[in-house]
Amino acid sequence: MKALRTVPGSLLAAAPSLRDENFMHTVVLMCAHGDEGAHGLVINRPSPITIDKLMPAHALLARQHNVVHAGGPVGLDTLQFVHRVPGRIAGGVELSSGIHLGGDIDQLAQFLEERGESAAEDVRLILGYAGWGAGQLEEELAGGSWIPVSLQPEWVFAPDSQGVWRQVVRSLGGAAAGLEDLPPDVSWN
Repeated sequence: MKALRTVPGSLLAAAPSLRDENFMHTVVLMCAHGDEGAHGLVINRPSPITIDKLMPAHALLARQHNVVHAGGPVGLDTLQFVHRVPGRIAGGVELSSGIHLGGDIDQLAQFLEERGESAAEDVRLILGYAGWGAGQLEEELAGGSWIPVSLQPEWVFAPDSQGVWRQVVRSLGGAAAGLEDLPPDVSWN
Protein backbone atom coordinates (compact mmCIF):
# COMPACT_ATOMS: atom_id res chain seq x y z
CA MET A 1 0.00 0.00 0.00
CA LYS A 2 1.34 3.39 -0.99
CA ALA A 3 1.80 5.88 1.87
CA LEU A 4 -0.52 8.87 1.84
CA ARG A 5 1.31 12.13 1.22
CA THR A 6 0.34 15.76 0.94
CA VAL A 7 1.83 18.31 -1.42
CA PRO A 8 2.96 21.85 -0.60
CA GLY A 9 0.04 24.23 -0.87
CA SER A 10 -2.61 21.63 -0.13
CA LEU A 11 -4.86 21.86 2.90
CA LEU A 12 -5.68 19.43 5.66
CA ALA A 13 -8.90 19.89 7.59
CA ALA A 14 -9.03 18.27 11.01
CA ALA A 15 -11.63 15.52 11.07
CA PRO A 16 -14.55 16.33 13.40
CA SER A 17 -13.36 13.49 15.66
CA LEU A 18 -9.86 14.98 16.13
CA ARG A 19 -9.93 16.18 19.74
CA ASP A 20 -6.32 17.24 20.21
CA GLU A 21 -6.66 20.80 21.55
CA ASN A 22 -3.85 21.95 19.26
CA PHE A 23 -5.73 20.86 16.16
CA MET A 24 -9.46 20.57 16.89
CA HIS A 25 -11.34 22.21 13.99
CA THR A 26 -8.19 23.53 12.35
CA VAL A 27 -7.15 23.88 8.73
CA VAL A 28 -3.46 23.38 7.98
CA LEU A 29 -1.69 24.78 4.92
CA MET A 30 0.94 22.19 4.08
CA CYS A 31 4.47 23.45 3.46
CA ALA A 32 6.45 20.19 3.11
CA HIS A 33 5.93 16.44 3.40
CA GLY A 34 8.74 13.95 2.85
CA ASP A 35 10.34 10.81 4.25
CA GLU A 36 11.71 12.68 7.26
CA GLY A 37 8.37 14.22 8.25
CA ALA A 38 6.02 17.05 7.43
CA HIS A 39 5.18 20.57 8.46
CA GLY A 40 2.41 23.02 7.83
CA LEU A 41 0.76 26.14 9.21
CA VAL A 42 -2.60 26.33 10.95
CA ILE A 43 -4.37 29.18 9.15
CA ASN A 44 -7.58 29.56 11.14
CA ARG A 45 -6.51 30.29 14.72
CA PRO A 46 -6.13 34.00 15.45
CA SER A 47 -4.16 34.63 18.62
CA PRO A 48 -4.43 37.54 21.04
CA ILE A 49 -0.94 38.61 19.92
CA THR A 50 -0.41 41.44 17.46
CA ILE A 51 2.76 42.03 15.44
CA ASP A 52 3.74 45.15 17.42
CA LYS A 53 3.96 43.06 20.62
CA LEU A 54 5.92 40.35 18.88
CA MET A 55 8.39 42.62 17.06
CA PRO A 56 8.81 45.73 19.28
CA ALA A 57 12.38 46.35 18.09
CA HIS A 58 11.50 46.54 14.38
CA ALA A 59 11.00 50.17 13.31
CA LEU A 60 7.89 49.56 11.17
CA LEU A 61 6.42 46.38 12.66
CA ALA A 62 6.42 47.93 16.15
CA ARG A 63 3.78 50.39 14.87
CA GLN A 64 1.44 47.78 13.36
CA HIS A 65 -1.42 46.01 15.12
CA ASN A 66 -2.04 43.14 12.71
CA VAL A 67 -3.20 39.91 14.33
CA VAL A 68 -0.72 37.04 14.48
CA HIS A 69 -2.26 33.58 14.03
CA ALA A 70 -1.26 30.49 16.02
CA GLY A 71 0.34 28.23 13.42
CA GLY A 72 0.73 25.18 15.61
CA PRO A 73 2.39 23.96 18.78
CA VAL A 74 5.96 23.69 17.42
CA GLY A 75 8.51 26.51 17.05
CA LEU A 76 6.57 29.07 19.03
CA ASP A 77 9.52 31.43 18.64
CA THR A 78 9.24 31.32 14.85
CA LEU A 79 7.32 34.02 12.97
CA GLN A 80 6.30 33.02 9.47
CA PHE A 81 3.93 34.53 6.99
CA VAL A 82 2.06 33.56 3.88
CA HIS A 83 1.00 36.08 1.27
CA ARG A 84 -0.29 36.55 -2.23
CA VAL A 85 1.61 39.72 -3.15
CA PRO A 86 4.96 38.51 -4.53
CA GLY A 87 5.31 41.77 -6.47
CA ARG A 88 5.38 43.63 -3.15
CA ILE A 89 7.17 41.06 -0.93
CA ALA A 90 10.08 39.39 -2.67
CA GLY A 91 11.95 36.25 -1.68
CA GLY A 92 9.12 33.92 -0.74
CA VAL A 93 8.57 30.38 -1.97
CA GLU A 94 5.39 29.75 -3.95
CA LEU A 95 3.53 26.87 -2.32
CA SER A 96 0.61 26.77 -4.77
CA SER A 97 -2.04 28.88 -6.49
CA GLY A 98 -0.17 32.14 -5.95
CA ILE A 99 0.26 31.54 -2.20
CA HIS A 100 3.80 32.33 -1.08
CA LEU A 101 5.58 31.36 2.13
CA GLY A 102 7.92 33.96 3.62
CA GLY A 103 9.87 36.68 1.95
CA ASP A 104 11.73 39.86 2.79
CA ILE A 105 10.74 40.99 6.30
CA ASP A 106 11.37 44.66 5.57
CA GLN A 107 9.16 44.54 2.48
CA LEU A 108 6.51 42.81 4.60
CA ALA A 109 6.81 45.62 7.16
CA GLN A 110 6.45 48.25 4.44
CA PHE A 111 3.38 46.49 3.03
CA LEU A 112 1.77 46.36 6.49
CA GLU A 113 2.65 50.02 7.07
CA GLU A 114 0.92 51.03 3.84
CA ARG A 115 -2.14 48.79 4.17
CA GLY A 116 -2.59 48.60 7.95
CA GLU A 117 -5.08 46.01 9.11
CA SER A 118 -6.49 45.63 5.57
CA ALA A 119 -3.21 43.86 4.72
CA ALA A 120 -4.84 40.75 6.19
CA GLU A 121 -6.63 40.38 2.84
CA ASP A 122 -3.25 39.40 1.35
CA VAL A 123 -0.96 38.46 4.27
CA ARG A 124 -1.37 36.03 7.17
CA LEU A 125 1.15 36.37 10.00
CA ILE A 126 1.75 33.07 11.80
CA LEU A 127 3.63 32.14 14.97
CA GLY A 128 4.69 28.51 15.29
CA TYR A 129 3.86 25.58 13.05
CA ALA A 130 2.45 22.06 12.96
CA GLY A 131 5.09 19.38 12.65
CA TRP A 132 5.03 15.61 12.21
CA GLY A 133 7.91 13.13 12.50
CA ALA A 134 8.73 10.49 9.89
CA GLY A 135 5.60 8.48 9.09
CA GLN A 136 3.44 10.25 11.67
CA LEU A 137 1.27 12.26 9.27
CA GLU A 138 0.88 9.27 6.94
CA GLU A 139 -0.45 7.30 9.91
CA GLU A 140 -2.84 10.10 10.91
CA LEU A 141 -4.09 10.43 7.31
CA ALA A 142 -4.67 6.67 7.07
CA GLY A 143 -6.49 6.76 10.41
CA GLY A 144 -8.85 9.50 9.24
CA SER A 145 -7.66 12.26 11.58
CA TRP A 146 -7.16 14.63 8.65
CA ILE A 147 -9.19 15.32 5.52
CA PRO A 148 -7.10 16.40 2.49
CA VAL A 149 -8.67 19.35 0.68
CA SER A 150 -7.72 21.34 -2.42
CA LEU A 151 -6.54 24.86 -1.71
CA GLN A 152 -8.90 27.78 -2.20
CA PRO A 153 -6.74 30.91 -1.66
CA GLU A 154 -9.65 32.85 -0.15
CA TRP A 155 -9.68 30.42 2.79
CA VAL A 156 -6.09 31.30 3.69
CA PHE A 157 -6.93 35.00 3.97
CA ALA A 158 -10.56 34.80 5.12
CA PRO A 159 -11.55 37.70 7.40
CA ASP A 160 -13.46 35.25 9.63
CA SER A 161 -10.62 32.77 9.97
CA GLN A 162 -12.41 30.92 12.77
CA GLY A 163 -15.22 30.00 10.33
CA VAL A 164 -12.81 28.57 7.75
CA TRP A 165 -12.91 24.99 9.07
CA ARG A 166 -16.68 24.80 8.51
CA GLN A 167 -16.33 26.31 5.02
CA VAL A 168 -13.60 23.85 4.07
CA VAL A 169 -15.45 20.78 5.34
CA ARG A 170 -18.75 21.97 3.83
CA SER A 171 -17.01 22.32 0.44
CA LEU A 172 -16.37 18.57 0.34
CA GLY A 173 -20.07 17.82 -0.16
CA GLY A 174 -21.12 14.26 -1.01
CA ALA A 175 -20.36 11.74 1.73
CA ALA A 176 -18.88 14.54 3.87
CA ALA A 177 -22.14 16.53 3.92
CA GLY A 178 -23.03 17.51 7.47
CA LEU A 179 -19.61 16.74 8.97
CA GLU A 180 -19.09 20.43 9.71
CA ASP A 181 -21.96 20.28 12.21
CA LEU A 182 -20.72 17.25 14.17
CA PRO A 183 -19.20 17.78 17.62
CA PRO A 184 -15.75 16.24 18.17
CA ASP A 185 -17.38 13.55 20.33
CA VAL A 186 -20.95 12.41 19.61
CA SER A 187 -21.54 12.00 23.35
CA TRP A 188 -21.48 15.82 23.51
CA ASN A 189 -24.92 15.83 21.83
